Amino acid sequence: MAFKASARVRVPPKAKSGEIIEIKTLISHEMESGVRKDSTGKLVPRDIINKFTAAFNGKQIFEADWFPSVSANPYQSFFFKAAESGEFTFTWRNDAGEEVTSKAKLNVA
Repeated sequence: MAFKASARVRVPPKAKSGEIIEIKTLISHEMESGVRKDSTGKLVPRDIINKFTAAFNGKQIFEADWFPSVSANPYQSFFFKAAESGEFTFTWRNDAGEEVTSKAKLNVA
């Protein structure tokens, strides 16, 4: 099951072998901390993305644990040394264990 969130990733379509590239990701999500109250005074239930992972050709290359203090629509970027062509898989997981996944290809010349 996947939660409702819209993910965007930016990976250069091609790179030279050995080149260091920047990977940029953004996911549209409210990131409710569980401490905010609604207009009736009731606590809004916690609903955060708590884990982001990135894999290249099936091998995990990056991982981040996120906490309630992370802003809505979290942005994550990191660098990667391009050695071969392949596919990135990005995964965002929420407190309920639900996931959103996005993929992007990289061509190395």
